[in-house]
Amino acid sequence: MNNVTTAREGKLTMGLDLGDRYSQICVLAEDGELLEEARVRTTAAALRRRFGFEGSARVVLEAGAHSPWVSRLLEELGHEVIVANPRRLRLIYENHSKSDRVDAAYLARVGRLDPGLLAPLRHRSATTQADLVLLRSREALVRSRTALINHTRGAVKAAGGRLPRCSAVSFASKVRAHIPAELEPALLAVLETIAHLNVQIRTLELRIQEMAEERYPETQLLRQVPGVGPITAATYLLTLEDPARFPRSRAVGSYLGLRPRQKDSGSSRPQLRITKAGDEAVRRLLVGAAQYILGRFGPDSDLRRWGLRLAEQGGKAAKKRAVVAVARKLSVLLLRLWVTGEVYEPLRNARLRGQVPPECS
Repeated sequence: MNNVTTAREGKLTMGLDLGDRYSQICVLAEDGELLEEARVRTTAAALRRRFGFEGSARVVLEAGAHSPWVSRLLEELGHEVIVANPRRLRLIYENHSKSDRVDAAYLARVGRLDPGLLAPLRHRSATTQADLVLLRSREALVRSRTALINHTRGAVKAAGGRLPRCSAVSFASKVRAHIPAELEPALLAVLETIAHLNVQIRTLELRIQEMAEERYPETQLLRQVPGVGPITAATYLLTLEDPARFPRSRAVGSYLGLRPRQKDSGSSRPQLRITKAGDEAVRRLLVGAAQYILGRFGPDSDLRRWGLRLAEQGGKAAKKRAVVAVARKLSVLLLRLWVTGEVYEPLRNARLRGQVPPECS
């Protein structure tokens, strides 16, 4: 730390605007006086030299690609780290004089006055982050496969042909004979890539299942609910990481972005879409599980009955809202099972109300 900041007494607040190669620093004294503006390389060695001074400062940075490892490094050095939610930093993005210096100063000044305005995030541990990469890698391969399948179907349709309906796993083998001769030079290579992706996806799925069984046995509690498989359970558990972070079980729905937006004014209470503020992968998996619960093969349960009642209250929009509502309730149920370790009872509420025949009890 240079002499300007070490000479001052009191708690320092430092705004750190992270960049791929360099990061901008703004240092404020306890009374808000600007002490220093500087630039540092975005490497572990450079940050250790710059922030490895005696004492503790409050360091405010924005969530982004580098923030997980940087926040862990700064905490290791003894600093109070606040990771700002990008959704709360609109003033930075709307500033007509935007620069790294302005961004770092904004982070420092808001962080000094009221960190709560930044809706601070908490990054996962390095181990959890590494395990999540396994799940994210599978997701990336699945999306690549879907894009290639759509490309193949679109190309054949544009040539006047049509490919048979089949699963993604069997696509490469089943449609090969239906590829028009003039398109074979272009599309056979795509089919080979899809077949290779199938092998890689299956390999990762086996690794995910092995990881869940060995390191995260709690996933078995979540998998008691029909429609929740190893990938959904592992993604949910690793994304939340610590169930104790939620003071109320219902708060998990808001955390995952499954709560409707609210824009009430006077007597106006408009129905708005969900916030989508949380992790997109978990939200999509929960919605998929909700669709199974409400679908034709979903077993009878309190959750299914509740969702079907919602779906009957209107047309197509009501069915969509019912799926999202079931996904939100499912997120709360999974958290409850995780915290309590209880055995899942699909018709618990119905049984308490006497709505289950004796032979089903």
